[in-house]
Amino acid sequence: MGQAQELAQERNLDLVEIAPDSQPPVCKLMNYGKYRYELQRAARENKKKQHNVQVKEVKFRPGIAEHDYDFKTRHARRFLKEGNKVKLTMMFRGRQNAYPELGREVLDRVAEDLKDVGKAEAYPRLEGRVMSTILAPLK
Repeated sequence: MGQAQELAQERNLDLVEIAPDSQPPVCKLMNYGKYRYELQRAARENKKKQHNVQVKEVKFRPGIAEHDYDFKTRHARRFLKEGNKVKLTMMFRGRQNAYPELGREVLDRVAEDLKDVGKAEAYPRLEGRVMSTILAPLK
């Protein structure tokens, strides 16, 4: 049995190989159980501090009334302040499909009103009967 192993046994510690590829291999005397516990605890703390970014959706229609517009824009503002992305969705029905520019104007107006808390990640895209864009929070 090596000198380091005897020393570790005397002190009730573990002999942990730190750098096995170096010549000679580097080892350390430590309480390995306590070391693993500290690593897990640090990982838990980091996970608590982490913020998961979600994509929240706010739906609009081309002929939206002013109060409804303000209400939905307030929600989008709150989502952006919380650090989440916001997907603005414009839904068209019937004859509204013939005038997608009306929907684009509303989405552009929302993006303009929220430029102090978020920036547009993409231009509004029309996919079938739905036009959408995504706003990301400012850092």
